[in-house]
This record gives sequence, structure tokens and C-alpha cells, in this order.
Amino acid sequence: MVAIGTIVLALTEFTPIFTILTKPLVPILKLMQIPEAEMAAPAFLVGFADMYLPAVLGKNIASEMTRFIIGCVSIIQIIYMTEVGTLILKSRIPLQIGELFLIFVLRTLITLPLITAIAHFIYR
Repeated sequence: MVAIGTIVLALTEFTPIFTILTKPLVPILKLMQIPEAEMAAPAFLVGFADMYLPAVLGKNIASEMTRFIIGCVSIIQIIYMTEVGTLILKSRIPLQIGELFLIFVLRTLITLPLITAIAHFIYR
């Protein structure tokens, strides 16, 4: 698992792959008035590959509100992938890894507006 996280970190830092993959997310983040949306977008997707990568990607973001949002979404992703995701994969539920990833993305998209609303309330 460490190797996967290292590979994804290298891809994130040295290639534009995750920046390109998260381009559709940038207008949504801007609509929610999240500062530095372009820098924050990849952090929401890499949480599937490794639990600590969103925090690593958020270290260069100046906005405290954006770092708060990334941290909260990362915690939600960690809870899903370590608890629920593991149970689903080990159960008899006929769910493939691709379907698990789709659920991961949907959970992220559902929790993002809630966490953003809380962040706007805290950092107004």
C-alpha cells in the first residue's frame, strides 16, 4: 500500500495528471467560493489512493479555509476507505473496485457542500 501512495504522490507532484483529471471540479469549487480552487481540486481525488496525500497536497495552500475543507473531506474519505470500503470489499456484496471508487466520488461530492457551508460559517 505504501508503494501505491508513493507512486500517486510522485504522479501528483511531477505530472499534471491529477490537475487534468480534476479540471471539472474547479468550477464547482469556485461556485462554492472556495479560495485557491485550482490548487485544492487534486486533493479531493487523491484521497482514494492514499489517506495522507490530501494533507500533503494542501500544505502549499495559503487559505486557511481551503485547508480546513481539505482536512475535513480527507477525514470523511479516511473513514469511508478504512472502515466501510474495507467491509464492503470483504463482504458478499458484489461490488468491484471501480464501483467502490464511484461511491467514494459520490460521498466526496455529497460531503463537500456541507463542509464548505460549515467553513464559510467559521471563516466569515
